[in-house]
Parts: sequence; C-alpha cells; structure tokens
Amino acid sequence: METHPPPHAPYYIPLPDQPSVSGPPANIRRPFKGFALILASVIFLLSLVGLIINQSQEPLPTSPNNDNIPSSSLSSPSSKNTTSFSGGGMPRGVAEGVSAKSNPSLFDEEVSYNWTNAMFSWQRTSYHFQPTKNWMNDPDGPLFHMGWYHLFYQYNPDSAVWGNITWGHAVSRDLIHWLYLPLALVPDHWYDINGVWTGSATLLPDGMIVMLYTGDTNQTVQVQNLAYPANLSDPLLLDWVKYPGNPVLVPPPHIGPEDFRDPTTGWIGPDGKWRITIGSKINTTGVSLVYHTTDFISYELLDTFLHAVPGTGMWECVDFYPVAINRSIGLDTSDGGPGTKHVLKASIDNTKLDYYALGTYNPVIDKWTPDNPEEDVGIGLRLDYGRYYASKSFYDQYKKRRILWGWVNETDSESDNLAKGWASVQTIPRTVLFDDKTGTNILQWPVQEIESLRRTITHFEDVLIEPGSVVPLDIGMATQLDIFAEFETELLESGGEEEGYSCNGGAINRSTMGPFGLLVIADNSLSELTPVFFRPTNTTNGTLDTYFCADETRSSLAPEVLKRIYGSKVPVLEGEKYFMRVLVDHSIVESFAQGGRRVITSRIYPTEAIYGSAKLFLFNNATGINVKATLKIWQLNSAFIHPFPL
Repeated sequence: METHPPPHAPYYIPLPDQPSVSGPPANIRRPFKGFALILASVIFLLSLVGLIINQSQEPLPTSPNNDNIPSSSLSSPSSKNTTSFSGGGMPRGVAEGVSAKSNPSLFDEEVSYNWTNAMFSWQRTSYHFQPTKNWMNDPDGPLFHMGWYHLFYQYNPDSAVWGNITWGHAVSRDLIHWLYLPLALVPDHWYDINGVWTGSATLLPDGMIVMLYTGDTNQTVQVQNLAYPANLSDPLLLDWVKYPGNPVLVPPPHIGPEDFRDPTTGWIGPDGKWRITIGSKINTTGVSLVYHTTDFISYELLDTFLHAVPGTGMWECVDFYPVAINRSIGLDTSDGGPGTKHVLKASIDNTKLDYYALGTYNPVIDKWTPDNPEEDVGIGLRLDYGRYYASKSFYDQYKKRRILWGWVNETDSESDNLAKGWASVQTIPRTVLFDDKTGTNILQWPVQEIESLRRTITHFEDVLIEPGSVVPLDIGMATQLDIFAEFETELLESGGEEEGYSCNGGAINRSTMGPFGLLVIADNSLSELTPVFFRPTNTTNGTLDTYFCADETRSSLAPEVLKRIYGSKVPVLEGEKYFMRVLVDHSIVESFAQGGRRVITSRIYPTEAIYGSAKLFLFNNATGINVKATLKIWQLNSAFIHPFPL
C-alpha cells in the first residue's frame, strides 16, 4: 500500500494534536559496553596476505556460428554518446528501454531547498553500502568465492544521475564492511555499448563461475551476454572476460527488442540441463521466459512460460529460488522437491515495485503455480512496501543461507543528487526464510553480521504511552540505531467496526486502536518526524486486522522531497505481541514487522532533525487504548567501506 497526502494537506500537523510529552521513563536500564573501532580495518588488510592470483581460467569455447545474432546488430559499435539522456520531461532510462531512473518532479519548475554541505554530509549513510560518489542502481551477480562476498552493481562512473552504466565491484568478508574494487564490466562492445545492465552469477559444479548479463546494443536491442573470471584462483575476481561469441541470446520473434532483460541465476533440472528465466511481456501480460542450456552458450527456448500474469506489464529483474519448509536454512537455487516452496519475484516496470509469490514448481514441464492466485506476482505480496526495487538474491554456500539485496533510490531531486555528488544505496543484506507459522509469506531479516556494529545498548521496560501522547526516549543521538520494540495494548473503550482504516491518512489519522509506534529521526519540536507504526482495526466479521506503516509526509521541510505513506496489512497471530525492528542509518530507515513478515524501506531528508538534533520518541495516537512498550536500542558504529589497497 502506498498513498499520497491530499494535495493541500498541511505536512506539519502536530502528532497528536497538542501532544502531551512525558519525561524520560523512570524504569530504564542502560548498561554500556565499548568495542575497539579499528580492528575491522586491520583484519581486512591482513586478509590480503597469501592471495593467489596467477592461475588462469580457461576461456569458454567460441560458439561455432553466429546464427542467433540478427544481421542488423552485427555492425561496429555505435558512436552514440552513452552519457546522454532523454529529454522532454521523460524520466531517465525510459527512452533507453529500462524502467525510470529519476523521480517525477513535484513542481512545474524544480524547487530546491537551501541545502548546506553539512546537511548533504549527514544524509550519507554510515553502514549501508554505497559507492564513494556518483550514481548506483540494481545489485548484480552477488556471490561468495574463496572467503569473499562479491557485490556487483549498476554504476555510472561519470555522474550522480543514471547513464553510462557499468558494473561496479566490491568485496567483503562479512557483508557489512566493504572494499571497492576496479570496475568489473564496462560498455565497450557493440552488444553492450549502451549499457552493461542487470545480470546474475551461476556457480557450476566444477567451480567455474558464469555471469549472464543484459547488454543494450548499438541498435538499442536488449541481448544477453556471457562473461567469466579471467582467473578463478584470484579470490578478488578482479578481471573478467567477455565471451567472444556474445551475444548468446537475442529477443525471440514474439518479444520486443526492448522487452528482454535481466537473466536469472541458473538451476539444474532432472534432465541434467540448466535453466534460466528472463523477464518480458506479451502486450500487457508480464511473463518469465524459460531457456534450457548445457554450456551457457547455446540455448533452447521453451514454448511455455515459467509463469505469466495478465495486466502486470513488463517484468524486470526476475528472481526464482526455493525455500525450505520447517527448516531454518537457505537452499541452493537447484534444490527442490518435497519440503520446499518456490519464490517467484518480479520487479514490475509499470509500478516500480517488487512483487513475489509462493508456489509450486514442476521441474519436468518447467511450470510454476502460485499457492494463492489472488496473491500472484504483481498483484499480491511485495518484498518491501517502501522505497525498494530491482532486488537480487543469491545462495550463500558458506553459511547455508539465502541473501537478498535491494536497490534504494533517492527521493529528492536530481539537482540535489548532483550537488551532493552521489545517489542511491543498497539495503542491508537480508536473509530469506519461509514463514512456517503463517505458511503464506517469506520472512526477511537483516543478516546477523549487522550485530557486529552494535556499540551501546539502552533498555526501556513497560513504558506506558497513553492515548494522544508522545514519550521521548533518552538515548542521545538517534541517527545510527538498531531498535527492537515490542508493544502491548489495553483497551479503554469499546471499539466498534472500523472499516476503512489502514495506512491511509498516516499517523495523524486517529482510530480507537491506532496508530502507535516510533517516531524516528525527529527533532524536539516535532517539526520533522517519521512515524513507523501499527494500526489494528476491527472488521465487520469480528476479526482484527493489523496494518504496519511508515509515514514520510512530515519527514522533511524540503519541498522537493517525495514524501509518501507506505504500508501493508501484516499477520499477527494469536498470542503474538506487536513487534518491530527498525534500522536507522541517517537518510535510510528499514523497518521489519513481526519477524520480517512485512518490510518497509524509507528515504528521508530532514533539515532540522540531523546530527545531535535527531531524536527518538514513542507515540500513541489511538483514542481508546493504552500502550506499553519494551525496547532494546543499540547505537551502531559505522561500517568500514573504503577502496581496496591494491
């Protein structure tokens, strides 16, 4: 659910009207513990010792012919300027055949807040991955190799706006501290001269790594290309070789030249052949094409789709993987059979949202069927109900888990991005599990390694929040936090049916039982704040529905910032308390409800609630309940994210 405030609604209505602000709760336990802050950098430097980089990987054999390449595409690389962008008000990327990579203007003429360098500096995250400068979008080809996690990403080395897309490359020992490496793939052949776009890695049984990626040709045709490491014995995988017979796949006759992109990780079927799926559309029906291959060079297109959903439009960045039932482990992409479900996810170009569904995969006919057709891909569940797109998962064979990445774009203006010199971050990597309690959704949770950043902890127990009150939490600066918050409610008045209440209207929309939760990145006067909250509502059939929401409408005084209300209904089972975990890292807030059944990512750009003025509050804007909150709040250190000392 995503809603916009009414066109003329004031952004700064107090929350609630004439709030009663209590002092710090009396029953606080605040044990503190310190950690050495420099140890991580020493470990990174020591890990360089003994790296072997002199064993070459044999290149893949050249395709015997180029019958799969259209003659019109065999011309020399285009002289087209790859840093030019579409004009005429069209969002960046659309004219080039990909989803929009810039925000629609909120005004006829762009209005910009009078930002200072100090404000821009505060907006940069401290433990989320982002390049030192310039534009970033989709995560690509994540993998684990010889003790290092590798992340590739769409990157513009020249500017803080989309264009000239190459593959950036970074490595980590723990998914938290990162080292930048030289660019991995650049647009330097006719088949990718207009962009090295999204791709996926497949680890073969013999240890070989193949990388399939979409290239935008000199004729603006989307094709699939193959690359592989030049030296498999190099733990850093510094050098990559593009297969000389590229492209290995071109759009089939019934697919548009700009509707064929983002190949997945491969998986092995019962016949021993590899499968990949690629997103596309037929008219307005979103589809996932399936190909068989034995060598990742020659492919056979199946006559049927892995899946298709009418009315959903172009599917991008398709992801397909198994999850285990009644087992808290991740599964390799080729695993399946009894005791598994399969997740099918697509990034929907029409809406710029990531949808997923659970279902059953038949490997004999390569067909996936959703468990609940009413919650199919593109019309049901989302991976994240906030600012989030183009996600990519991989199987971590080292720790037996599935890890999910997601791109988080900015919501301020392009001129702001150019002024600060960077745009976009990646989410904290999340583990993915099947929710055995509900049986209807996955669970997403920050990787355990994030806990290595925890510095000091503050406990608050049974804090009473009366109707219409806001309670400050005395934790000091509130810009880098890991918050666990548990809520219990006590009904003070009989609540009737409350149909129509959800996240709509945000935190100022009062009902008997909600909203209540946290105010993050808020200043003392509450002129800027971002509520993350629950809203239980009574339904006509006597049940209780609960919504989990994030309200950005008062997050910033800056007029050009896009501010929305995000949220969704979240399952709260009998006997469960309301529980949220919130990661705060300057301009990004990631919120997880009920153990990760629902997730909301927010981008916020305050002008007042920054540095020491950023505070944390509890609030209860319900009219008919008392709320008791118990919290554990950790201050977090910054991650070590620097260039690799090559």
